[in-house]
Amino acid sequence: MTTPGIHFLDARGPDGVRLYAIGDVHGRLDLLEAMHRRIDSELEWKPTRDWRVIHLGDYVDRGPDSKGVIDFLVDARQRDPRHLMLAGNHDVGFLDFLGTPDPEGLFVRYGGVQTAQSYGVSLTTDASWFGKAETLKRGHAALVQAVPRSHVDFLRSLPFSMTFGDFFFCHAGIRPGIALENQNRQDLIWIRDVFHEHSGLYQKIVVHGHTPVPEAEVMANRVNVDTLAWQSGNLTALVVDGADKRILSMTGKRG
Repeated sequence: MTTPGIHFLDARGPDGVRLYAIGDVHGRLDLLEAMHRRIDSELEWKPTRDWRVIHLGDYVDRGPDSKGVIDFLVDARQRDPRHLMLAGNHDVGFLDFLGTPDPEGLFVRYGGVQTAQSYGVSLTTDASWFGKAETLKRGHAALVQAVPRSHVDFLRSLPFSMTFGDFFFCHAGIRPGIALENQNRQDLIWIRDVFHEHSGLYQKIVVHGHTPVPEAEVMANRVNVDTLAWQSGNLTALVVDGADKRILSMTGKRG
């Protein structure tokens, strides 16, 4: 028997639990800290019985302080396990590079140079193929030494999805026609077009990032909160409090 889908307007969070789902950070520690200060302030002046802060992945690459972002998230989770973090494709790409320094991989081609810089490591390459390979090999070895074990353990610990109430949280989206519990990990961190183009309702509202939009995209079946924080200076979150849903934004300098 097919489970009927749910529309965003009808969706509810768990009773007594306020949810904050934060989009792609990409090394913007300044915006992440500002968002957390705002959330802490809300929880103080408008208390709730319980809460969860859900980070939707892509903590590293492109922005200036990937190391600082991971330090911040590791500390937040240690202080209170209600701070939750999901894996994004860039986070997995960082782990992949630490294992194997692929010159054509996601990390090297899409923002990993900035991530390495945040750890005090240069990944600049020479012009010749041999020089490039040797320089990358040295940079990889230096980065492996520079990244704390706690950061590697953190990245390896990240789940690929979670659900609360009528909401399903993941980095990129889901493949239509497949039950939420059977989604492929690659789809959860990489999928785009087939997910975005699907107009039918899902078992739950899918809250995701991964594909940048100028402002939060609220659809009948999904919510996209990736507002290109590293470049736009705008970090966005979805707030769910029972039947109430709203968008929360932190704005800083453009990247």
